[in-house]
Amino acid sequence: MSKNGIMAKIAEMQDLTSFRDLHWEGSFDDYLEIVKEDPLVARSAYQRLYDMIVSFGSDEYRRNRERLIHYNFFDDPFENGKDAIFGIDKQLMDLVQVFRSAAHRYGTERRVVLLHGPVGTAKSTIVRLLKKGLEHYARTENGRLYSFRWEPEEGEPMDCPMHEEPLHLIPPQFRDIVLNELNDGRTGMERVMIEGDLCPACRFIFNDLLSKTGGDWTKVINQVKVKRILLSEKDRVGIGTFQPKDEKNQDSTELTGDINYRKIAEYGSDSDPRAFNFDGELNIANRGLVEFIEILKLDVAFLYDLLTASQEHKIKPKKFAHTDIDEVILGHTNEAEYRRLLNNEYMEALRDRTIKIDVPYNIRFQDEVKIYLRDFSQEKVIGKHIAPHTLQLAAFWAVLTRLEEPKRAGISLVQKLRLYDGRSLPGFTEDTVIELQAESPQEGMFGISPRYIQDKISNALVGDSSRSCLNPFMIMRELESGLRHHSLITSKEQRKQFRDLLSVVRAEYDEIVKNEVQRAITADEEAIKRLSANYIDNVKAYTQKQKVRNPYTGQDEPPDERLMRSIEEKIEIPESRKDDFRREIMNYIGALAIEGKQFTWDANERLRRALELKLFEDQKDSIKLTSLVSNVIDQETQEKIEVVKTRMIKNMGYCDICASDVLNYVASIFARGDTQQRD
Repeated sequence: MSKNGIMAKIAEMQDLTSFRDLHWEGSFDDYLEIVKEDPLVARSAYQRLYDMIVSFGSDEYRRNRERLIHYNFFDDPFENGKDAIFGIDKQLMDLVQVFRSAAHRYGTERRVVLLHGPVGTAKSTIVRLLKKGLEHYARTENGRLYSFRWEPEEGEPMDCPMHEEPLHLIPPQFRDIVLNELNDGRTGMERVMIEGDLCPACRFIFNDLLSKTGGDWTKVINQVKVKRILLSEKDRVGIGTFQPKDEKNQDSTELTGDINYRKIAEYGSDSDPRAFNFDGELNIANRGLVEFIEILKLDVAFLYDLLTASQEHKIKPKKFAHTDIDEVILGHTNEAEYRRLLNNEYMEALRDRTIKIDVPYNIRFQDEVKIYLRDFSQEKVIGKHIAPHTLQLAAFWAVLTRLEEPKRAGISLVQKLRLYDGRSLPGFTEDTVIELQAESPQEGMFGISPRYIQDKISNALVGDSSRSCLNPFMIMRELESGLRHHSLITSKEQRKQFRDLLSVVRAEYDEIVKNEVQRAITADEEAIKRLSANYIDNVKAYTQKQKVRNPYTGQDEPPDERLMRSIEEKIEIPESRKDDFRREIMNYIGALAIEGKQFTWDANERLRRALELKLFEDQKDSIKLTSLVSNVIDQETQEKIEVVKTRMIKNMGYCDICASDVLNYVASIFARGDTQQRD
């Protein structure tokens, strides 16, 4: 494409109308008309933040009898899910409730919102999302907001350094009249409120112009240009970020601005607001949000500024009176720093003005998997195939480290994980899950961080360039070897516990791949359908006390008990419970018929598994899978194994390398089983 062609393409893509809308400027009178038409432009920072979140919609659902709301905003609609947050809907719902309360001015707007949790949870991601959301929302019609610029007849134009609400220009004695006019016929959140006064710099110019115009406010306001502002962290408009440094280098002027010494000579005094830079993080975050990274590492001197900013919505710049601010103050910290806060009596005032929102690790397996699929999906990992179950097993182990051993007998840690994940297990109900969660309220606040898992997956991906496939064994080796140097593991007992859980994961993997190989071997659809039909015919006759017509002899015969038991035993249905299971199957078929649905061999999970295992047992000798561990494989067996491998590649996501690895591994498992049986 020629240079001119590129420029033509760019010219076509430009949206000049949108640019003009985003950079609108007008008189103060024009702005009053805008507010009268749409009072939401004059919202508080908390109102704008809350409206921004709910504008993306939400879905309500129930889990363990609890009503939960999933806010679509936290799926990161801005960057295709790059910062999407998984599995902590309850905590995010609590956070949004705080924002909602603050939007209604019920008191929480005068608090510091503190996100608390172990390292590697989504604390920073939540704040990053809120920042991105505000930047995006301010560019929409529903999220627009305005500030102003001074354009005096004499002197240089000057933007309000704190991006204030233009309604602050209205003197207190006129505000009731203006508000009565603006709020005529409006109720609730639609009513406009004017809270706060001009910043010192604008107040100085305002008073100077008022003096020059003989006290005529209408002439002063004619020297003001109202403009639309776009919140931007990079441009330091409405979004601030403060990260504490070491105690010797901390300076509170980073929060509230500092004297501009070059301008003192020009204006003659360091108390002249024109010689002051109102560019501290609390200044520039006005109208939006300020983030305090590791907020509890702040020096005590900073905390006084923070307390006043949250409780009074005011800050105290050096040499000036208290200045009004309107912003969301959001901090985050880890468990160790929070414990220090609880033990420090000098921090009592901060604790009293803090709303703590716990941000735990995921304790639902399927939500943890989503984290790794987002970062290491096959589309993102170039040049290396990721074998099935690789990321899932890493997630399985991570969640196991975050759970407490069940206190009640008869339930294992793996069963607990599955119950939390929404799986149905025989003998356990929804009440079981509620009881388990009640007895372990700290689950998710300890364990292995997703960052550790991500680091080890990255190491495994680049560790052996000769291998084109990443399998679960490579990941598990990385996870285990990394435990020796893990900085957050503080005891040998904890390290041993995590290693033992890796053994649990390996046992889980053994069962998974055995089942998959069995399914690949029994993938003869017609054979399994015939076996299913034969079983159902016999069960129907058994439960109805009838006989079965032998298709070969044409004679009626009793139900084939041997066939039925050979299938039922595969899923460990005891002799004493066979009647219950058979009635369960017939009731299931009857329920489907009532709904107008047809029964298929794989409709019932337990029966499907039993049929697959039975067919596998009948066919495994013909395939001779265990011959893979020997050096001699006859051509017929090799052809059958290639058919199984092809099914695994086509239907289960394997490549040629990991399919061969799995077949060899499962063959060794069966070979060990055969050896143990002979012994």
